[in-house]
Amino acid sequence: MSMMSKPVGIIGTGKFVPEKVLTNFDLEKIVDTNDAWIREMTGIQERRIAPDDMHASEMASAAGKAAIEDAGLKPEDIDLIIVATLTGDMAIPSTSCMVQANLGCKNAAAFDLHAACSGFVSSVITAAGYINSGFCKNVLVIGVEILSRYIDWEDRGTCILFGDGAGAAVVSTVPEGYGILGVDMGADGEGGMNLSIPSSGSSCLPNDKRIEEKLTFIHMNGQEVYKFAVKTMGKTVLNALAKAEMDLEQLDFFIPHQANKRIIDSAAHRLRLSEDKVFVNLHKYGNTSGASVGLALDEALREEKIKRGDVVALAGFGAGLTWAGLVMKWY
Repeated sequence: MSMMSKPVGIIGTGKFVPEKVLTNFDLEKIVDTNDAWIREMTGIQERRIAPDDMHASEMASAAGKAAIEDAGLKPEDIDLIIVATLTGDMAIPSTSCMVQANLGCKNAAAFDLHAACSGFVSSVITAAGYINSGFCKNVLVIGVEILSRYIDWEDRGTCILFGDGAGAAVVSTVPEGYGILGVDMGADGEGGMNLSIPSSGSSCLPNDKRIEEKLTFIHMNGQEVYKFAVKTMGKTVLNALAKAEMDLEQLDFFIPHQANKRIIDSAAHRLRLSEDKVFVNLHKYGNTSGASVGLALDEALREEKIKRGDVVALAGFGAGLTWAGLVMKWY
């Protein structure tokens, strides 16, 4: 039984990744690490890095354009644009407004959603709420990050993890019996400083001294974030299934946030899913934060891993600390 008063699902997807590939072997040349260790600890083999003259809004627009076309819509059919990002072009205007202008979505309202690696799933849930309210018919959701600009390339604990990219989806009404069946969202603000960019807002404005102290880069307590992720990733899917009044045997496919292969394997075990029922592209892109789930969803569909009628779970976790999960019957 769906939690939604209207059947709401995803009717189109798109992605964008920069051309430049940074392999583990490239990282060996700039930091004390090696390919075998990175693969063993994370599952990552390479990641994409945006050129200096490329902006988050440009990447988001490319992914969004592809999603609109895949949905068979025109830009003026979009009523709302939600961009999930923590690395937008600037504080104001929002990246979503830049995307609206770039794509010609003249009838769309627009705002950014800041939930880090949970951002794409949280944005899809938010979009579904707007559609259920009657305010919108078609919502464009985009997750986009340029995390390479917030990385200390001398910190082997973080520089090996992150990459750049964008993933997008059009959320709209679907036929009865399809679409989102159950959702789950949550936060643990007490653990927030385990994953932070200390000098990135009004409480600690960037200046020369703070840049020199590397406070404008990602700081992570890897052990604590890992423990949170292992606990949260599978649980949020179980909660979404419970809201949908479904059990594990009804789950066909899982698209998790692509942060670490060991975390994904742990969640898959908890959900009793075989390897072929879990989509992984972490090895190609690393952790793209808010872009991760949308990018993986688009690739899973292109590879025909998901078919109509499949019950599919999406899940993300990240800075905040936050998590979000949903279960939908694919249309």
